[in-house]
Amino acid sequence: MSNRFSERVLALAGMAQALQQVRRIAETGQSEAAVVQASLDSVFRIDAASPVEVYGQISGVSSGLRLLRSYLGNEARDEALPKLALSVLQLERRFVRETNTVNAVGSGISEIAPQAQAHGSTHPEVLAALGGLYADTISHLRPRVMVQGNPHYLGQPGVVAEIRAILLAAMRSAVLWRQLGGSYWDFLISRKAMLEAADEWLR
Repeated sequence: MSNRFSERVLALAGMAQALQQVRRIAETGQSEAAVVQASLDSVFRIDAASPVEVYGQISGVSSGLRLLRSYLGNEARDEALPKLALSVLQLERRFVRETNTVNAVGSGISEIAPQAQAHGSTHPEVLAALGGLYADTISHLRPRVMVQGNPHYLGQPGVVAEIRAILLAAMRSAVLWRQLGGSYWDFLISRKAMLEAADEWLR
């Protein structure tokens, strides 16, 4: 198995764990702090030397690897998550073609980075800034990523900001996955190899 293929699985796991947190927050208003932090930290590691460094270390994406393994093994139950992932992958295709949007996101992340470094990527002000960046840029592209959940939580500005911030992290992983050669064919002809790669990362 090529290292590049294995790294694609890591990026896909990064996207999966971010979107799982989006689903959880939208339904319950709660999230797993460590997983959210690992996902949001990846947004600021634009110049990381390797996919592993994007997530800090393997433990930063272990939740996503376990999740990916459960879906590839047909054990997962949340049918909304794959649909959400497909929406992000479709949006990624549009995003990378919109140079102005890509530049705006890059500039915005650079401006927010000092704040994240000082207070942490999950600080409310950082979440608000990242959420605002997503709303001002990526959310204007089509197809939009539609998040379903409990209206009580989806009506709260803080919850919406956190969801948008984590969607930005999901997009970061989706872009990385594609940069590493990821394509829809992986899901059709390489499911077993992807499952083996996920198991290898978790050892």
